[in-house]
Amino acid sequence: MRKLVKIKGMTCGHCSARVEKMLKGLEGVADAVVDLEGENAIINLSAPVDDALIREAIDDAGYDVIDIQQQ
Repeated sequence: MRKLVKIKGMTCGHCSARVEKMLKGLEGVADAVVDLEGENAIINLSAPVDDALIREAIDDAGYDVIDIQQQ
């Protein structure tokens, strides 16, 4: 399963790396790739992960989640 997360507030490579690290640290996330220019992240899941946990991880990194879509 994959999720596309729209994120606001990232301005540089350090921002996207921080978000990627936070997402990869969540249980059930197999991989995460953050696109700074596209302002999104694609998360590949190995197990179900609640959207609230994804939002919390990104909020804790200091950025805003605009939308989460299952793909």
